[in-house]
Amino acid sequence: MRIGDWLAGSDCVLLQGSLDTRVEEVVYDSRRAYPDSVFVCIKGSTRDSHTFIPEVLAAGCRVLVVEREVSVPADVTVLRTANGRLALALLAAARFGHPANRLTTIGITGTKGKTTTSYMLKKLLETAGRKVGLIGTNGAVIGDERFPTANTTPESYVVQEYFARMANAGCDCVVMEVSSQALMLHRVGGIRFDYGLFTNLSPDHIGPKEHKSFEEYLYYKSRLLTACRTGVINRLTEHYDEIIKDADCRLYTYALLSGNTQAEADFTGSRIHYASDHSFVGVEFLLQGKASGPVRVGMPGKFNADNALAALAVCRLVLAEAGAAEAVWGRVCSALETIRVDGRMEIVHVSKRCSVIVDYAHNAVSMESLLATLREYHPKRLVCVFGCGGNRAKERRYSMGEIGGRMADFCILTADNPRFEKNEDIIRDIETGIAPTGGSYLVIPDRREAIFYALRHAEAGDMIAVIGKGHEDYQEIEGVRHHFLDREVVEEAAKEMEGWNR
Repeated sequence: MRIGDWLAGSDCVLLQGSLDTRVEEVVYDSRRAYPDSVFVCIKGSTRDSHTFIPEVLAAGCRVLVVEREVSVPADVTVLRTANGRLALALLAAARFGHPANRLTTIGITGTKGKTTTSYMLKKLLETAGRKVGLIGTNGAVIGDERFPTANTTPESYVVQEYFARMANAGCDCVVMEVSSQALMLHRVGGIRFDYGLFTNLSPDHIGPKEHKSFEEYLYYKSRLLTACRTGVINRLTEHYDEIIKDADCRLYTYALLSGNTQAEADFTGSRIHYASDHSFVGVEFLLQGKASGPVRVGMPGKFNADNALAALAVCRLVLAEAGAAEAVWGRVCSALETIRVDGRMEIVHVSKRCSVIVDYAHNAVSMESLLATLREYHPKRLVCVFGCGGNRAKERRYSMGEIGGRMADFCILTADNPRFEKNEDIIRDIETGIAPTGGSYLVIPDRREAIFYALRHAEAGDMIAVIGKGHEDYQEIEGVRHHFLDREVVEEAAKEMEGWNR
């Protein structure tokens, strides 16, 4: 290809050289530069890749995209852009042949629920016969293949590469989590999503290395509704009017109604019921509005009813546009009964003796929300197995200890990811938080032993929450990651107990 062939829609201006220069790859890591590649320079908060131009040229690269003036040999083609990150996104899309045009693209943003909602939507669409790729916190999924991702939303080049792989694998839809950082850093630059879903908004990701203020956080979150054809938003989310202020898409709303909560929305959920028996733990509700039907979700909690309602609303719109809504809707409404999302309120074991849930809750807010939700199921005892990560703020340990002691009937304190700290020191900090509550607890430093103990000593009707690591398949100790997945250990312990009366 010619570099000129990749510049449609870009603000790149030719400073020297020729638009006929041959290119075959886009790189933004100087170590990957080679002849026939174009190197995109980005000035970041901690590193300016313009400083690596000499190494890039030494590797044979002869096309540069820069944000400022540079002095290079005359045989080097130089293009200037106002924003290197946006230029990278547009070049990557061109390099892979604009794969988004071959897919129905669905972006999901919000403070909470993105991962769970994305998996729910994937399952709903697949039930309706679509082939769906997924990108998010738990990695990228293409058919039976899974790929790890470094961020909730990967760098723009990686997003386009996954889009191309999905399209080539026969996918006709992609569901992806879109973080506020991704919107701010143009990781989804140049993509106009077919559907954009906004779940909720509350203060988060505010700090020196993230957003300067809540106002900035809200602004970048709301950009999704300026980058999609059809937007779907939670009518009951805080700051609703501010979020939709700049929206330039068709807008639909959804609302989960409970108690005295009332709202007008295109899709509503009501008559929420917490369901639990020896074979099922989840929530049920009635869907009404532009789609209707009873819904049963195999994940506990009102917030998972909220996530399910959001996924159902988007699915209905996608299917209606394709002319297939009515024929398959009955199956779609029942599809979430068996939903499982790795490490997100994941029901790993259910028997007459106990239920075991694995969840990623690793801070005070998420832990309190999870335990409050499980209390709604009125277990005989609520048992919580948890630790805290090393080399992180001690305040988290104190607060999680306090919440465990106050909200669980029994806690088992154990290892999480100690990293470069001593596990016993971390547990001692958790004890500092739990002690004033008078809560009952036991210390078992080995996480595997702690999980086995919880199941071996379960009482009929117990609910056991193993929290903190969720989908993580490792324990990090002294800089080394050892394979460890909570779900696998729970399943081992349950198998050992297979003589139980189920």
